[in-house]
Amino acid sequence: MDTLTPCAEKTEVRPRIGASSCLLGVPVRYNGGHSRYRFLTDELDRYVEWTEVCPEAEIGLGTPRPTLHLQRRGGQDRVISSGDGSDRTDELAGIADARLEELRALDGYVLKNKSPSCGLLALPVFDGDRHRVDGKGRGAFAARLTELLPDLPVEEQGRLSDAALREAFVERVFAHARLRSLWESQWRPRDLVAFQTRHKLQLMAHSPEGYRETGRIVSGAGNTDPEETRRDYTRSFTRALAVRTSRGRHANALQHAFGMISDGLDDARRHDLLAAIEDYRKERAPLSLPVALLRHHGEADGPEWLRVQTYLRPYPEDLRLRHALTV
Repeated sequence: MDTLTPCAEKTEVRPRIGASSCLLGVPVRYNGGHSRYRFLTDELDRYVEWTEVCPEAEIGLGTPRPTLHLQRRGGQDRVISSGDGSDRTDELAGIADARLEELRALDGYVLKNKSPSCGLLALPVFDGDRHRVDGKGRGAFAARLTELLPDLPVEEQGRLSDAALREAFVERVFAHARLRSLWESQWRPRDLVAFQTRHKLQLMAHSPEGYRETGRIVSGAGNTDPEETRRDYTRSFTRALAVRTSRGRHANALQHAFGMISDGLDDARRHDLLAAIEDYRKERAPLSLPVALLRHHGEADGPEWLRVQTYLRPYPEDLRLRHALTV
């Protein structure tokens, strides 16, 4: 099983991410174009493996093609072609079922926003006369994907423009990949204990209750069926990290880590680290500042427990996701 070291970003498993094909630059949109999203293709691409899916192309819709829209029919939202009025809902949703085995192996998914097939949130829904009746629609493929794989980290392109949401999604994806790597190994309960230990600060920064819940599952792993342990821990771990963290929880996690190394620091370094944590708490500094100081002092003088914390390097440094004051 892999272990986290100071150079973990060079050695850890590469996450597998599904994405709407158009976001990766494939010209499959209704107008024959694409919606290439440069964060995916120019930044994240160096660290992940892609699985591209275009449900509309896979059900045989040509390029270019008539647009699709969501229509309320009999209390249900259906995907209707503006060309011939045909209902393509079941075909689009069926792509998730047809590719389920492949999708189960993913660590995350990025969907094209505003798409009647792939849109995740807030799509307009119309009646038969094309009058808007709702703004809470979800694309047919996106709805089926999230139904089949409720614990898979999923986001849509538009929301990834928000620095906090982008950081949270990438963090979840890389954590999911580490967990997948564990399950794919010949793991033993002691390996799950080590995994939980490495992720302590990361879990605490999102959900202290989630940290306690995963801890209870780990403590009983030696007396529980391995498949049951895998299922329960995966659900608890992924849902804990899906809880949006806060400045206060981050600061508490940083203070906890500070307590592990404070005795080994002189007064000046102790003051600098505490000041950086407080500056972050009061929105005067990005999270990257106290984390960098903590990582520097921890790797030089800290215990092994701190050096292996995924919280200090949850994803590759080059992605620069902790530098915004809003995160």
